[in-house]
Amino acid sequence: MDNISSFSSFSLVALNGTSRSNRMTAFSFALPGYLVTIFVNSALICIIVLEKVLHKPMYIFLCNLSINGLYGATGFYPPLLYYLLNESNLISLKECAIQSFAIFTYAIGEFTNLCIMAFDRYLAICRPLYYHTVMTTITIWRLLTFIWMFPCCTAILIILMTLRFPICMNQINKLYCENWVLERLACRVDTIQFVVNGIFTCAINALVWFVFLSYVKILIACKHSAQSHKKFVTTCLPHLIAFLNYVVWSLFNTLYELFGTGSLPQSFKNFLSVSFLIIPPLVNPIIYGIILTPIRTKAKKIFQSLRSNHTD
Repeated sequence: MDNISSFSSFSLVALNGTSRSNRMTAFSFALPGYLVTIFVNSALICIIVLEKVLHKPMYIFLCNLSINGLYGATGFYPPLLYYLLNESNLISLKECAIQSFAIFTYAIGEFTNLCIMAFDRYLAICRPLYYHTVMTTITIWRLLTFIWMFPCCTAILIILMTLRFPICMNQINKLYCENWVLERLACRVDTIQFVVNGIFTCAINALVWFVFLSYVKILIACKHSAQSHKKFVTTCLPHLIAFLNYVVWSLFNTLYELFGTGSLPQSFKNFLSVSFLIIPPLVNPIIYGIILTPIRTKAKKIFQSLRSNHTD
């Protein structure tokens, strides 16, 4: 294995055969999409930070979810815009590793954040007497640390394990680079890496099931209490929609990875592979802005204030 040469750059073959006009069309959609994603997430973050009444655990975790959405979008959009504008399909190994880290930590960070939000709502509805005792400032900081540290530590471990081996292939049939792609391009994968990947997969599945079970218990509690039912509709419903939104689009990407879609047009395959990166960060802030009354009310006040100032 020592004599095997390793590639130091990769070709994004998902862009092969794309004409200049098609690249510009994709660019004209991607750039506004990125800007709108930045705007809606930044607006939600500013509303939560500036409005003292929203300085509660639920809204703090929501603010963190928007920060993660900005982080993931920034890890994906700028490189894509560069490749589209410069008609370049090449990405270096260093750039690939950095983008893999960004997308990996965003994807897992979304799960950990939504998991903590489900735990927060479970306490608020099913264990209301213990809520303020458990959800203290120290607990909030510990949970925020977990939300970020688990994805970062896992990403560093898995990426470093993948990069131990030479790279035997250099064609990536995606619009971005991620660790699972690097694993398939590596000359070999050892048993240790299979074990680590298996443990990681079990951990993610445990988080997903934890969220589902939390909401099952919340729904059961809502049947016996009109107040709990009202709290579910006003606070839990947007969390559940956001969770399902992310799981569905992540599932599309997973199915694409496992089975491929050879008979489908390349443009549609590209959309499937990036859907979990572009839709949740764009849609989630809008969902929360529409359903959560305090955020919607504050947003209306800001909009009316800006409108009146513009009129004056």
